[in-house]
Amino acid sequence: MPDWGEVLKEIQGLTLKASQTAQGAMDLVRRQYLNKLAEDTGRNVIAYYSGFLSKPDVPSDITDEDKNGFMMCVHSIGHQRKKGLDLILHTPGGSIAATESLVDYLHQIFGNDIRAIVPQIAMSAGTMIACSCKEIILARHGNLGPIDPHLRGFPAYGVKEEFARALKEVRNDPSSIPIWQSIIGRYGPAFLSQCENAILWSKAFVEYQLEHSMFEGEASARKKAKTIVRKLTDYKGNKTHQRHIGFEELAAMGLRITRLEDLQWHQDLVLTVHHCYMHALMNTAAFKIIESHIGSAFVKQQMVQQLSIPQR
Repeated sequence: MPDWGEVLKEIQGLTLKASQTAQGAMDLVRRQYLNKLAEDTGRNVIAYYSGFLSKPDVPSDITDEDKNGFMMCVHSIGHQRKKGLDLILHTPGGSIAATESLVDYLHQIFGNDIRAIVPQIAMSAGTMIACSCKEIILARHGNLGPIDPHLRGFPAYGVKEEFARALKEVRNDPSSIPIWQSIIGRYGPAFLSQCENAILWSKAFVEYQLEHSMFEGEASARKKAKTIVRKLTDYKGNKTHQRHIGFEELAAMGLRITRLEDLQWHQDLVLTVHHCYMHALMNTAAFKIIESHIGSAFVKQQMVQQLSIPQR
């Protein structure tokens, strides 16, 4: 299967030979390999790609609007729902509420027959989605991430720890009150409660998904789920929300995870599909693509402002 450079040559060749626009050629090549992957696995495929790497200033988080894209894709393949779903994920994460709603919708359609395929990165809420699947297939260079929630740009666990530290230091040294007032004052009313609720919500959601999806029917499902969630939400141990967690550590946690490289033929196809999406996100105005293997696609693009040139 083609690598990064060969995919680019194929796109360029199609542009020249078939008089296609660059974007049209990218669409044709990408959909060709996405469909090949579905034929190879005998399963439905939906790719969910965000352009957070090539367009870091454009918001590409998981939101409720994404449900429209998934509804479009599911409508195109819903008659084949018994084939299950392979969900290719490349996302920085996003809203817990939107993630929970999206996962619930996909389970209604495909039950627990959903596999997450992560060619490179699925962080935060992307990791939550992966944990809601029966299996995770991860490339050697791929990563998941911590699932500790963030509110208003602040880490919920960090806020909770900071409040606890403030109480302790103020008790021991009342003269530190002005310092802590300036720090805690940034948060606003009820923010601590919101952080505590977000922590409970994210933990409960992922524990439930692991217990009832990935480890469905296992006697130790609840214990496994709690152990995995404790490690994925270990604020001190993970150091930062952006930490990339690789295969060995994820497997040691107890996740049902498979190396993409162990699937041989699938590996080449998945990585070719990944290269196709990276080219599209780097070289077009698209910053989010949700697409099924039969070509039904929901594409969000940057708005390009047209300049009006005054006539002389």
